[in-house]
Amino acid sequence: MMSSVIGVFRAGVTLVLMCSFSKSAEVAFPELSPEQYFSSLQPGKASLAYFCQVGSLSNSVFLEELKEAVRPLQDHGISVSKVNCVQEEASRYCGKEEGLMKAYLFRGSILLREFPTDTLFDVDAIVAHVLFALLFNEVKYVTILEDLHSIENSLKGKANMIFSYVEAIGTPEHRAIMEAAFVYGTSYQFALTTEVALLEDIGSEDIGRAHLYFCHCELAVDLTERCRRTLMEQPLTTLNIHIFVKTMKAPLLMEVAEDPQQVSTIHLQLGLPLVFIISRQATYEADRRTAEWVAWRLLGKAGVLLLSRDSMDTNIPQHANVAFRRAEKEVPVEFLSLNDADLIVSHVKNNMHIEEIQEDEDGDEEGPDLAIQDDEVAETVYRDRKRSLPLELTVELTQETFNSTVMTSDSIVLFYATWHAVSMAFLQSFIDVAVKLKGTSTILLTRINCADWSDVCTKQNVTAFPAVKLYKEGESPVSYAGMLGTKDLLKFIQINRISCPVNIASIQEAEKYLHGELYKDLFSFTSVSILGLFSPAMISAKERFREAGKQLRGSVITGVYSEDDVWILSNKYGAPLPAMLLARPREGRIESVPLASTSMQDMAHILANAPLEPFPEIIVENLPAYLRLQRPLLILFSDGSINPQYRNIALALMRQKQLDSFTPCWLNLKNTPVGRGILKAYFGSLPPLPQLLLVNLHSGGQVYAFPSPQSITEQNLRLWLRKLGAGLENPITTLSAQEWKPPLPAFDFLSMMDAPTSQPPTKKVLECMKEKGVQESAEQPQGGPSTTRRGPADVLRIKHWNKSNWPKEAEESSRHHKEL
Repeated sequence: MMSSVIGVFRAGVTLVLMCSFSKSAEVAFPELSPEQYFSSLQPGKASLAYFCQVGSLSNSVFLEELKEAVRPLQDHGISVSKVNCVQEEASRYCGKEEGLMKAYLFRGSILLREFPTDTLFDVDAIVAHVLFALLFNEVKYVTILEDLHSIENSLKGKANMIFSYVEAIGTPEHRAIMEAAFVYGTSYQFALTTEVALLEDIGSEDIGRAHLYFCHCELAVDLTERCRRTLMEQPLTTLNIHIFVKTMKAPLLMEVAEDPQQVSTIHLQLGLPLVFIISRQATYEADRRTAEWVAWRLLGKAGVLLLSRDSMDTNIPQHANVAFRRAEKEVPVEFLSLNDADLIVSHVKNNMHIEEIQEDEDGDEEGPDLAIQDDEVAETVYRDRKRSLPLELTVELTQETFNSTVMTSDSIVLFYATWHAVSMAFLQSFIDVAVKLKGTSTILLTRINCADWSDVCTKQNVTAFPAVKLYKEGESPVSYAGMLGTKDLLKFIQINRISCPVNIASIQEAEKYLHGELYKDLFSFTSVSILGLFSPAMISAKERFREAGKQLRGSVITGVYSEDDVWILSNKYGAPLPAMLLARPREGRIESVPLASTSMQDMAHILANAPLEPFPEIIVENLPAYLRLQRPLLILFSDGSINPQYRNIALALMRQKQLDSFTPCWLNLKNTPVGRGILKAYFGSLPPLPQLLLVNLHSGGQVYAFPSPQSITEQNLRLWLRKLGAGLENPITTLSAQEWKPPLPAFDFLSMMDAPTSQPPTKKVLECMKEKGVQESAEQPQGGPSTTRRGPADVLRIKHWNKSNWPKEAEESSRHHKEL
């Protein structure tokens, strides 16, 4: 099987890329018509061709990457041609719109494989995908440990294997492995996986990077004996893999009887050091066993030799039992006295590390620190990359298994990408949910890596990562729009166990529902249940309520009661029909909200805000929900739990409708230490606590402090708020938009984008810009916001909130306010 690799390339291959390209672009490819191109194909000739619709400008980014891939593809025997298509062309590859976003791989005139062009996102991906398709039979793709053991068993006593793990198909590491397979495919069997669970099964500890193992199956004669594996510790590049494989072909241990400074081996040629175990004739057997043990430990990192002290004239210090020679010629041999084999290995590894650091320092003035990323999420993911996750608790989906899985079971699907930092951070929360639901949930937790299966994600309308969708038989998928954390995702899954809204059948059932007795297990996830009351004739209002409930599915529990005796509940709770009842069983409160002439969107806003507490403790997780209200924050900073009298004051004023224009809340500095930094930013130093502030984040940025000499009472607070409304109070500070600079100059992408380009815009571009500017100026009303820029108001402007002035920002999906 391995010997057929060369045959694949001798037979010739053709990769046909369906794309579109501008007539004016410069391409260093032969230009042929479709008829000329296909007539020139020969069985012994490999060719890479792309079909371009003359005059089209789409897919130009992909073409730029393809141009960069021409040279490496030609190095592998694949030439490149350009085929110009015109509208009159009858070829099946010209004018096929759905084909413009795909690449086609041919051998001769036979189609081998199709690739969506979004999977060929750069040079590495193009080369990797093409070689992987051509070497598909030679490079075995494995997903479970049993498959790997099966390949090993077939090779025992015959040949060795190179097994590798990459995070995704098309990465630079994948390309390096495929190029190695192209060169060494006749000598070794190659196996590849993208399953991190398989990497864990073979005992790997560092699962946050690509891995390559050399499996010494040729030495394993007994079928019950496992193939010994040697891990390549250097980054997976083509050069490093070449060096590593060369060292695997060298003898494990050599015996020499000459000056260590004059010895030459393949290791020195490859830039690796040599370790000499100094032996005496009396201790030869023991010394050889030690040398072999050290050689296995340093395999791929250094050459190990057994140096006979008795058979050479060179003077070796009597105390020395080890000699260490670096790869540099000018560095003298170092003689050491190390009484433990582990010390020998440690000495070599530590000195190799120093060499790598010095090389980097000499080569680059300033290299990026991978532990410092351009955002905190990416930095956290990098630092947490070694964390082991029980991925086996979720089902990994592929293009072949996606539809059959979601159509036959209630499924939660996580759409993520391994190259995306927030995706990998949220994957940890997703797995945490799987751990909590293990053995209890009727909903199947699944995941699909969009870096590998972009077609599936595109068909499911996934345009941003990460995304979570709930699939139930006979229903449209429900998208999760909550916080990217374990708690909210678990709530979404548990609440979706019941229908939304729930149809309530009787008065007795309605009362149980309102008092939290109908779904007791769900009230650990939500503090409110909502019941819509409608007479049987109120069909339109009831449908609007149902649609609003479906929009909030998974975040609140909603129910509908629409029987003839609905007037009993209406009279009992003072709710003129149509109405909704907001029940908080923990507090023993039931509020009524009239729904006459209320639109579906307004109903959805009421439902979304119903779970919000009247006087909440602000924490990182719930802050976005309260900021969404777009009201000034009336916030009490406390060093610990607040005095109950402050809560009673706030609730009393809320009942009097005195705080409708604000969001009353409090912050515990012990639970949320960042509050200390906020107070220092406002006051310059930490003020006495408790401290009551009004922070107008959304209009002007003013911060007002409650007068410190006064005690916080209901009357004093009421008078202070009146002064604020009248403009009689001065702010202690005004918040301004701060410039967030990147942690390192290499991450200052905005300045790179703003840098002047070397080429002026073309005439066509200038005309398009001019035409667009004319259109925009015609559409802009006279005296509009673009003509006058208003500064922040000096006096706090307070608008009384009601259903008619919902902020526009609040109408957007709450997904924009997610925090990690």
